[in-house]
Amino acid sequence: MLTINNVTKCFDQTEALKDVSITIPGGTCYGLVGPNGAGKSTLIKIITSIIRNYEGKIEFNEKRITDKSKQKLGYVPQDIVLEEDISAASNLQLFGRLYNLKGSQLNQRIKEVLGLIGLSERSKDKVFTFSGGMKRRLNIGCALMHNPNLIIMDEPTVGIDPQSRKYIFQMIGELKAGGKTVVYASHYMEEIEKLCDYVAFLDRGKMIENGAISELLQQYAVPSIYIKANGIPQKKLEQYGTVSQEKDAFLIYTEEPLPSMENIISYCRENNVDVERLELVRPRLEDVFFRLTGSNLRD
Repeated sequence: MLTINNVTKCFDQTEALKDVSITIPGGTCYGLVGPNGAGKSTLIKIITSIIRNYEGKIEFNEKRITDKSKQKLGYVPQDIVLEEDISAASNLQLFGRLYNLKGSQLNQRIKEVLGLIGLSERSKDKVFTFSGGMKRRLNIGCALMHNPNLIIMDEPTVGIDPQSRKYIFQMIGELKAGGKTVVYASHYMEEIEKLCDYVAFLDRGKMIENGAISELLQQYAVPSIYIKANGIPQKKLEQYGTVSQEKDAFLIYTEEPLPSMENIISYCRENNVDVERLELVRPRLEDVFFRLTGSNLRD
């Protein structure tokens, strides 16, 4: 559905994107992953034509993006773009009219979207009375009013409550089931792994790797051991693999997890190390990112 070919974008002397190429299949949820400043938002603004001056080519259904094709695209920005002094239904009405919806068609679509975002009972309430999570859901609803085929979401779950996060996850599942394509930009790797079929890793403006999540996990993920213990030195753990510190615990990435765990247990017994937690950890997408970039996503 969406093809990004060799896209490069510079701001003065800063290269925000460098030669990025991605192919996004239709009917999927495609994750864009990277730390703050990786280039995710810049790429999204290029796809949505907010940024028009760039090198490379972007095609939507094998054609250059035009004003007509943008009618089939919905964009959910990081910032909430709502009129707070009017109701939720009035906000949806405003965005629907921007896409030339009128009369009974507009009213029916408002009803459908309110149900999808879980705000039917608050449709007449003014937005300034809403929680942050409810505003986020309404923000997404505005981007869905014209029933787009491609929905681009830029960090849609930042600072929201668990209930709103659940609604957003359900919403994405329903959109996919209806044949829609979702591009989901986030630095929450657990969300990407839960929601997305494909992922592209961005770091410092470059695309590090991309593909089906299941294939990337199989190709790159290394088994790891999680240990939380008082008094065990990191240098000792480095004998068994690559060590990453997580708060007051360690992850040891190793190709031989069982022998390494046995050695760690023996060391702890012999040195009276108090072990609070020791376990094998299944490969995670965050481990793949760490292996490819040498840094944790939130560093």
